Amino acid sequence: MGFGFWWEADVPDAGADQLLQLERPVGLHVTYLIRDGLVLELLDYSQRSVAAGGRRVMDQVGLTHISFSVSDLAAVRDNVEALGGSVLERTVSRHSAMIRDPHGQLLELLSDGWLAAAPPHP
Repeated sequence: MGFGFWWEADVPDAGADQLLQLERPVGLHVTYLIRDGLVLELLDYSQRSVAAGGRRVMDQVGLTHISFSVSDLAAVRDNVEALGGSVLERTVSRHSAMIRDPHGQLLELLSDGWLAAAPPHP
């Protein structure tokens, strides 16, 4: 996806517990990736068991999915299960597919060919 490593840190429980509304120990490790000014923050809670919620559906209020445009859709799709995810086979087409990550988060994969038809960035 072209993201590069920026920095990472172990976040002290003091403050993180209040902001995230979690009981101690929080055990939060953050990793920041960057691409073209977009920062992606990845959170890892190493000191606790994480809670898995119910499966979200596309017309539910709030975050339903994250979408990624990839240059080789078939190759990415072929690696999903090896990485612990699952492909929603009914959604697979030549240009797109929906998958779930190992925690059940819905992810949309799109062939990056559609970008050629998009208007230029502002």
